[in-house]
Amino acid sequence: MGRLYMREVSLRVDRYLVNTRVTPNQLTYLMTVFGVLSAPALLVPGIRGAVLGVLCVQLYLLLDCVDGEIARWKKQYSLNGVYLDRVGAYLTDAAVLVGLGMRAADLWGSGRIDWLWAFLGTLAALGAILIKAETDLVGVARHQTGKPPVKEAAAEMRSSGMALARRAAAALKFHRLILGIEASLLILALAIADQIRGDLFFTRLGVAVLAGIALLQTLLHLVSILASSRLK
Repeated sequence: MGRLYMREVSLRVDRYLVNTRVTPNQLTYLMTVFGVLSAPALLVPGIRGAVLGVLCVQLYLLLDCVDGEIARWKKQYSLNGVYLDRVGAYLTDAAVLVGLGMRAADLWGSGRIDWLWAFLGTLAALGAILIKAETDLVGVARHQTGKPPVKEAAAEMRSSGMALARRAAAALKFHRLILGIEASLLILALAIADQIRGDLFFTRLGVAVLAGIALLQTLLHLVSILASSRLK
């Protein structure tokens, strides 16, 4: 999304910020706030809530581009900035999926709240966080054992079968559905379908599918790391 359009927007925002006292880390904090706000936004019933959720995530994406661009322009690099950026990504992905689950539970409906959907949404959020953690923990493990950062070649599978499976997953990109940006757009599409149907069938179907993808991807990603040379 950043490459497709947001870099064009962010560069226009940068010109108003580069000569101000706004710091990259302040922008990262604001980025995280917008990402987290996607969860309560999705609780607004109907298409309005889905649109608000997309808006929050798009503002998150905009600021995710801007903070790095401002940091490079002002040469204000810091480990705090890298760390905060990762925290923001974790929280945003989780917020969107938790918000989807709570939306499917129909908190403001006239009937009984079905907490199963809230549980499945939270399960999907946990999976999305674990997938990111699995990747980040490779660097932690290598650092703690005194090894240099992992090289791209180390990600190649040692097994030809695993390599084929990894290429297939990369081509299908189904795993991206549990990331906040893509998930928010999917939620909007599901909300439109629900509006036509007159209930929450498609939203609930989406929660179940995303929870399944998150659990499957968590396992497959762990196996792919262990089957590669990243921990060697």
